[in-house]
This record gives sequence, C-alpha cells and structure tokens, in this order.
Amino acid sequence: MSDVLVSARGLEVHFPGRRGGPVLRAVDGVDLDILRGETLGLVGESGCGKSTLGNALLRLIPSTGGSISFAGTDVTSLRGRGLRELRRRAGMVFQDPFASLDPRRTVAQTVSEPLEVHGLRSGRRERADRVAELLELVGLDPAVAGRYPHEFSGGQRQRVGIARALAGEPDFLVCDEAIASLDVSVQAQVLNLLRRLQRQLGLTLLFISHDLSAVRHISDRIAVMYLGRVVEIGPAAAVGTDPQMPYTQALLSAVPVPHPALERQRKRIVLRGDVPSPSAVPSGCRFRTRCPYVFEPCDDVDPALQPVGAPGQLAACHLHGVVGTPATAPEGVTPVRNG
Repeated sequence: MSDVLVSARGLEVHFPGRRGGPVLRAVDGVDLDILRGETLGLVGESGCGKSTLGNALLRLIPSTGGSISFAGTDVTSLRGRGLRELRRRAGMVFQDPFASLDPRRTVAQTVSEPLEVHGLRSGRRERADRVAELLELVGLDPAVAGRYPHEFSGGQRQRVGIARALAGEPDFLVCDEAIASLDVSVQAQVLNLLRRLQRQLGLTLLFISHDLSAVRHISDRIAVMYLGRVVEIGPAAAVGTDPQMPYTQALLSAVPVPHPALERQRKRIVLRGDVPSPSAVPSGCRFRTRCPYVFEPCDDVDPALQPVGAPGQLAACHLHGVVGTPATAPEGVTPVRNG
C-alpha cells in the first residue's frame, strides 16, 4: 500500500476574467503529496490559493488542469457514485462554524445528515446512538443533541462541525482556517482536539491557515503557498525554524515570540507591497516583486522546487543555485533590495 493518500500533479484552478479580462490563476501548477496519517499544514497570505487548493482536492470546485488521485485512484473526473464515495471518505471542516451550520436544524439533525446520505446507519435509533458517539468524541455532552447552533459558543459550534465531518467515517479531512474565527483561548483547545482525533482515528489532515504559529503546532510537515504555487515544503521542525525561501522567512519573522525581551530585540522582515493579482502573475519568480534579494535569473526563470536544508525540505528559489546552499545570495552576487 502506498504511503501517499492524496496526490496532485500539475493541478490548476483557473477562473475566467471579468468581461473578457485576463484569467485568474488561483492554483497554478501544484504538485503535492499528502501522506497517510499525517497532518500537512498549508500556510500563506490571504489570496495565495490555499482554500481553492483544498476545495479542488475534495472536488468541491472543478480543476482546469492537472490531476488528483485519492488512495491511488484518479478522481479528477469522478461522477455519480464514485464522487459520492469520495465525499464520504474526504470531508471538510469550515472556517465559520456559525455560517456552515443550518440555524433551522438541531445538532442531531446536522450531525446525522451524512449518516442518512451515505446509508451508514439504517434506523433512527442507530443514527441517534451514532450522533451521541460523535458528540462525545469531540468533547460535547450528547444531551445537547436537541439544541440549535445559536445556543452554542463559537468553539462548541466548531466541535459540532467537526462531528459532522467525522460522521461519514472519512480517511481525509481538510480543515480550512478552522480556528481563524475563534478566540485565542479556544483555538488551542480545537487544535488539541484535532491532534487527538488525528491520532485516535488515523486521520489524514490538510490544515489550512495563514497563521504559521498554529500550523507549526499541529503539523508533521508544512507547505508554503504563494500566488498559486507551493514554494517551500518540508518537515514542520525544519520549515518552522530554518526556512529556506525568503517568503517563508518573512512569514516566520511575523510570528510573535512569547518572551518580552526577545520580542523587542528580534528583527522582522517586512515585505514591500502586496501580493500581486493572480490575474497578473509576474514573469520568472513570482515572488521577485517583493523579495529582499533579486538577481539576474529571477526576472526570467521560474524556479522549481529542489532539495535544500534538512532531509525532505524543498524550496523554489534561485538563491539555491547549488543544491543545499543556504538562503543567501550566490557568490559574487550582491542582493538588491526592491524599492
């Protein structure tokens, strides 16, 4: 059995431009493997294509190029029964637990819906028992099954959303900014819940977030996305402490240090400008318009992911012209700061 559960090759999700304008390249040629039983963190600024990639892997939106495989089967063009089975085995935990729950349905009705759709429990009593099991699994009292979403806190609503996502007995969950709308104190609780469920149920998780600190806490590996592409990927410890791509270094520098003296002394990398529009991707390296280092190849050559740093760590950057060199300008090249 392959260690890879979900795989994308050359995956593209392009949207037509408005009024005949340029195509919006939300996901623009992503190669990605997600291993069985791991948590892969996907991090990047807003608008980089993270959520679009997660939706495409679940076939919630159509891809316009490349391929997606699940457990060794090409699912790029699945229809009918095959697509329904994929939807059972691969679920989603959404960002806003209030918007993603129907306010007119009780917790029991919400959590039991996947059981009915996929025929996993035949009778009302069996479904009620399974709902109680799922609520206990996510840390809720089964007695709340008759309540409505507005009667819960944000953290409790997110637990209901997780219970619903688990009802189909999935192998793979995409958690799309699953803690972004929660209070900081509640975020840690939900992260710990997801880690426990991942170990207890043998789940494979894609944890999408703009918060590198949260991603480091929960992930086995981290993939960094910028303007539709994965620009760095590797073990969480390596990417989170010794990033090899200037964009990742900037993201890491923005993570607060929980020590007042060290926080005052540390230097932040402030990127100039905003992320370019996905409908106007720069030539060559797509990060070059904001990168603190620019030299000749950056304008014309789009760098490929290559091994750098720790074992299993890959980065797409011309600063690594020689495999394994650190993220500094090559010998004889003076870095040029934009602006």
